[in-house]
Amino acid sequence: MHRPDVLIIGGGTAALCAAIAARRSGASVLLAEAAPRTLRGGNTRHSRNLRFMHETSTPLSSGVYPEQDFRSDLDRATGASGDAALAQLLVRASADVTDWLTEAGVHFQPTAGGVLPVSRRTAFLLGGGMSMLNALYATAERLGVEIRYGCAVGDLRIGRQRLEQVQLQEDGASRWIEPRASVACCGGAQANRDWLCRHWGEAADGFLNRGTPFATGSVLESLFDQGARRVGDPTTAYLVAVDARSPADDGGIVTRIRCMPSGIVVDRDGRRFRDEGGDTASTRYAVWGQRLAHCPAQIAYLILDARALRSAPPSLYPPIQADSLASLAERLELPPSVLAATLADYNAATEPGKEDQDPVGWHTRDLDPPKTAYALPLTEPPFAAYPMRPGITFTYEGVAVDESARVLREDGQAIPNLFAAGMIMAPNIVPRGYVSGLALTIGIVFGRIAGMEAARHALH
Repeated sequence: MHRPDVLIIGGGTAALCAAIAARRSGASVLLAEAAPRTLRGGNTRHSRNLRFMHETSTPLSSGVYPEQDFRSDLDRATGASGDAALAQLLVRASADVTDWLTEAGVHFQPTAGGVLPVSRRTAFLLGGGMSMLNALYATAERLGVEIRYGCAVGDLRIGRQRLEQVQLQEDGASRWIEPRASVACCGGAQANRDWLCRHWGEAADGFLNRGTPFATGSVLESLFDQGARRVGDPTTAYLVAVDARSPADDGGIVTRIRCMPSGIVVDRDGRRFRDEGGDTASTRYAVWGQRLAHCPAQIAYLILDARALRSAPPSLYPPIQADSLASLAERLELPPSVLAATLADYNAATEPGKEDQDPVGWHTRDLDPPKTAYALPLTEPPFAAYPMRPGITFTYEGVAVDESARVLREDGQAIPNLFAAGMIMAPNIVPRGYVSGLALTIGIVFGRIAGMEAARHALH
């Protein structure tokens, strides 16, 4: 197809929603996915739930989640630092995303099954992100969207008035096409090591990319080079604690380490450096991701005894275990005497709260740093450890867009035939912080808007 009405750049949630919306609006659509078919879908492959506003009860959640609550949660997480108009648009437009996806063949897990975390804010996908991707790809194909795998966008040519050409790279060759409109849905730059090192320095060498290796930021950089307005901060990223044995890319949610409150966390010198009991909500994943990024060599070790290990949730990688603390230190290549002193000081400082049987009340006295909750002694062998590194999920820099999802220039003028959806524009709404299920919602809402607006531009 030399000149499609609409070119979709990317192959994840935002791209598929844009493609379906554009095709339903009557446009011819070409979707260029850089990944091979077996790895299609970007970070959606590792997703499991999405956030949506609902003023009445639904079988997909445990209670109502009105507009005001959604907006309050978003503002609290971001410090109200995002674009207020786009945030409001997102919240209100999220009300029908589950209906829209269901009509497109996506299945959700009802709460009545009793196997889901209790949540009134999010709906869980039956079969996870891969199941949703398969359904959306099938719908796109049925509607007549042309899908090209292993087809990367190398560069864009933006003139004074509009996007003029897009370079497609496929099978070792490149060609320029002239779509009437394009939608960039190709994520941030979390898989680009050079980009990360440029903004984070040597610390980036210790990062593990939790998602797709195809989020290289090449389209993002091309847009910046040609005057697209930047939003967000390239020196920040959404990081979580993951097992240090995870692959460099594509580890996904299963690599996350979750049981920091049950033990103590030491750096590579065998010393504690933070309060492990101070963060027990789901936000602890991101809190520890940031802490690990500032550790020497970006590595730390969660130390547990047998009792703590029994209460820990299942993990993808088995814990490293040893019959004695000295043997464990040897296996971790930590100084045995320092680790022994760290644990001895911690155990000596632990004391129960008012209710001895309640682990939450256990805390330390006269210990620096303190452990303010779940500070039970770690004395029962065998001892165990999980090595941890910061896992990067997405970067906090993207292109500015208006309420029609058109990409904006530095002077605030919109490029009339260039649109963006998903994580490439998410920093307009979340320039920092995060709430669970938000990435999918941004992709669905702005993917639909961008697809419809791109088709409207192309056909009129």
